[in-house]
Amino acid sequence: MTVEEVAEPRKRLHPLSPLLHGAKSLAVIVAALSWSTLSRVGLGVFTLLVVVLLLGALALSVVSWYNTGYHVVGRELRIHEGLLWRRTRAIPLERLQSVEVVRPLLAQLSGLAELRLEVVGGGKTEAPLAYVTVADAVTLRERLLALAGRAPGTGAGTAAPGRPGAPEPGRPVPTGAPGVGGLAGAVEPPTGRPLHAVSNRDLLVSQLLTPQAFFLPFGLAFVLVQFFTEDSWSFIAVASTLTAMAGVVLQPIRRVLDDWSFRLARDDAALRVRHGLLETRAQTVPLDRLQAIGVTWPLLWRMKGWLRMRLSVAGIAAGEIDNRSTPDRLLPAGDLATAQMIMSEVLPGVSITGTLTPPPARARWVHPLARTALGAGLSARVFAVRSGLLTRELLVVPYARIQSVRVVQGPLQRRLRLATVYADTAGGPAAAARDRDLHEAWALAAELTARARSARLSAPR
Repeated sequence: MTVEEVAEPRKRLHPLSPLLHGAKSLAVIVAALSWSTLSRVGLGVFTLLVVVLLLGALALSVVSWYNTGYHVVGRELRIHEGLLWRRTRAIPLERLQSVEVVRPLLAQLSGLAELRLEVVGGGKTEAPLAYVTVADAVTLRERLLALAGRAPGTGAGTAAPGRPGAPEPGRPVPTGAPGVGGLAGAVEPPTGRPLHAVSNRDLLVSQLLTPQAFFLPFGLAFVLVQFFTEDSWSFIAVASTLTAMAGVVLQPIRRVLDDWSFRLARDDAALRVRHGLLETRAQTVPLDRLQAIGVTWPLLWRMKGWLRMRLSVAGIAAGEIDNRSTPDRLLPAGDLATAQMIMSEVLPGVSITGTLTPPPARARWVHPLARTALGAGLSARVFAVRSGLLTRELLVVPYARIQSVRVVQGPLQRRLRLATVYADTAGGPAAAARDRDLHEAWALAAELTARARSARLSAPR
C-alpha cells in the first residue's frame, strides 16, 4: 500500500456549522408558517412555534454535524454522513471539473467558507462541505485539484503558484483573495488580462427594464386601492399580498446582488470572473470546457441596444443553470461591441451578427409570427441558431462540442415537409434549427455530423 492510499483521519466540519444552518432555517420556518398562521394563532403562539421549530432544526443540524466527516483516500474524496442510515460518498477526483470556495454573508461574518465540487455528469453539486475555515477550504481545494491532475488555478477561482494573486505555500490566505471571497468591500479584480468591467449603474438600469420591475407600480397601486376601498381587506391580507409581490421582484434583486462589480479577465487558457455584493465569488472557467455561448436580447433592453451573454460548460449540472453557484456569466449587461469583443476572445473569428438563413415560407403555418425571427447557419468553427419573437436569442455551438445530431418531425411538420435539426452537447443546451425544409434538414444533419467528427479529430489531446 502506497503512502497516497493510506486513509487519513476523518475531519469534521467547523463547530459553528450547525448555527449557520440553523440561521438559514429560520427564514424557511417563518415563510412556511406564513402570515395566515400569524392571524389565526396570534403573535405569542406564532413566536413559540418559530422557537420550537428553530430548536428542532438546530438539534438536527448538530446531529448531522456530529455524524458528518470527510477525508481523502488515495484519489478519492470520501464524505460520511447519516445517523440511522449511514451513507458514504466516494468522489473520484479524475472526474473533478472545478472546486469552488464560496463565502455567503453569514459565513463571512463568522470567518468560514463553503466548499463546492463539480464533477462530470453530476446532477447537482456533488459534495458541498458547509462549513470549514477559509484556510482549510483553500488547502483542501488546492489538494483536490492537484490530485485530480490539475495545477492549482485551473479550477474555479484560485490563481496558479507564481501568478499574481496566488497564495504562497504555508502563508495564510487573506479573506479578500481571489477564489476565497470576502466582505463586499474587499472585492479585488480577477487575475489575468482584464477584458471588461460592468458598471453597477448599468446593472441597476438593466433590472429596472424587466417585466417584474415594469409591472411593480401597477401591483402596488392595486393593493392600495383594495386596502382603502374594501372593508374585507385586513392588515394580514395586505401583508400577504405584498409578500407575494416581493417574491416576484426577488429575481431582479438577486441578479443585481449576484452580478455586482462584475469583472471579466482572461489568462492563457481560462476566463476569470469575479462578482457579487453580499456573496463574493471568484471563478475560473477553463475554455476547454466550453460547450455553447448564448446571447439574449430582452425586449425592454433593445431600446438601449443591450444584451447579455452566458456560457455553458461541461461538468455543471443542467438543473443548476439558475443557481448562483453556476459559473455561466459572461456579460450580465452590455452593448453589441462589448459582446463581440468577448466573443472574439472566447471563439476567435465568430461574429454575433453573422448571416443566418430563415426557414422556408411555409413554416409560417407552424410559427405565424416568429418565422422571421428563426434562423440557422454554419460558419468555419460553429453552428449558430436564432429564435424568439419578443426575447431574441442566439445560441452558438462549436463543432467539437457536438455530441449527437437529431432530426425531429412533428405531425404538422410532416404535412408541410419540415423538420427540426438538434445539435446536442454534453450537459449544455441543444442548438435547434427549427422548421427547415426536409431535404435541407437531412443535409444539415449530415454536414453537422461530418464537421463535428472532423473537429474532434483535429482537437488537441
